[in-house]
Amino acid sequence: MAMKLNFLKVVILGDGAVGKSALMNRFVNNKFDSQSFHTIGVEFLNKDVKVGGGSYTLQIWDTAGQERFKSLRTPFYRGSDICILVYAVDDEQSFYNLETWKKEFLFYADVKDPDNFPFIVLGNKIDLPSRAISKDEVEKWCNSNGLPYYETSAKDATNVDLAFVASVERLMKLEQNLDREMRGNGFSSVNLKRHQGNAPETEPKRSGCC
Repeated sequence: MAMKLNFLKVVILGDGAVGKSALMNRFVNNKFDSQSFHTIGVEFLNKDVKVGGGSYTLQIWDTAGQERFKSLRTPFYRGSDICILVYAVDDEQSFYNLETWKKEFLFYADVKDPDNFPFIVLGNKIDLPSRAISKDEVEKWCNSNGLPYYETSAKDATNVDLAFVASVERLMKLEQNLDREMRGNGFSSVNLKRHQGNAPETEPKRSGCC
């Protein structure tokens, strides 16, 4: 008898050209194509994983970073279980835009409890010889916002599998913590995804295409 898989929707967000598609394809297909075309709108791939004794089907959504595709990507934020925020270590502005990407997601995904939603941050392209922003500055921002941080390379596969698995572990840990808290207060269950928030006040400055 086949084991039942838990379905999780994972959205990858960040500026154009930070390597979102490359990360997804490396994780799902273990392939890297330096000549791949930029994402237009939204695309997704599925992969089954085992994490913490459970089996999960990850449906990973790669969204275009260009502003002109915003109307296409934002409807797909709803129902997300995990959000992966990506910047490129050679693109300083792509890091500074993560805050706006996070706010945009929280609003359009209608997240119930932003402080307990499973975000993780990836600094991609660490295979490059130089970087535009220090790891210390990124870690300081992530720590102040309670966001796990990993540095990756889709090109040589550094930490890619680790980061996606860590995103599921992050979800599991937050849900377990909230379940204990809710049971202690006489409630039976939690849902991290529903929230009525305010629209982000500013749009990210784009540093290229996806």
